[in-house]
Amino acid sequence: MHEVVLPLSEPPVVADIGVGVHGVTTLEDVFLLPDLWQLHLYGYEGAVEVGDVVHRIAPGRASLIPPGTAVRYRYRGRSEHLYAHLRLDGTTQRRAAPVMQDAGPNRPMLAGLMRGALVAAPARAAAHLWTVLWQLTDAGPAGREVADPVAVAAAHIEAHLATPLTVAAVARVAGVSHNHLTRLFRARTGSTVVAYIRRRRVERARHLLTASTLSVTAVAAAVGIPDLQAFNKVCRRELGESPRALRRSFTAR
Repeated sequence: MHEVVLPLSEPPVVADIGVGVHGVTTLEDVFLLPDLWQLHLYGYEGAVEVGDVVHRIAPGRASLIPPGTAVRYRYRGRSEHLYAHLRLDGTTQRRAAPVMQDAGPNRPMLAGLMRGALVAAPARAAAHLWTVLWQLTDAGPAGREVADPVAVAAAHIEAHLATPLTVAAVARVAGVSHNHLTRLFRARTGSTVVAYIRRRRVERARHLLTASTLSVTAVAAAVGIPDLQAFNKVCRRELGESPRALRRSFTAR
């Protein structure tokens, strides 16, 4: 099996998404999901046998395995990858893609989207993964076009909200200058890169405060504002309430 056809008329239903760690207790696994597609973005060297075809696994490669397909993974040691198990439906849009492909320059964007989906609300997570699937089915042969700088920058921001972010560093990841990225963001989003980062931090903070049991301290660290006084100030200014008050107002409903 070298190619699969995905139904992409509608966003996927996300059954599970996470970071898989294998190769610790055994160097071989056989895996089958009867009703779910498997999407993997690899960070290790190894091999996977799909049908009668053995595909090389390498950092930055992505695989798409259809439901009911038995796969045999072979590891060389501790092996980590991002994964999503999905239900796909649709008849009007069917797209072909290789079982295994090199994400190439799209790797940071795809990894950022998948990591963003880990903590996103279900609808947003499905949208993230739908974008990943379209990117993989749109991919051409080696030497495909470089990913959209705004999309790469946004994915990098999503994946690193917990860390200090500067426009210069984000621009380097996107492969453009500081000024050019600023112009692209203004044209695409109507805001600056700094404003976009601030908005995403606030949106993620709101989600974690109202949909998780993480402590306020942990939420502040997770969105890159570890100083609790600064975090309180941001929440009051942007969300109208302190973090604890916001959590109480939602848990009381």
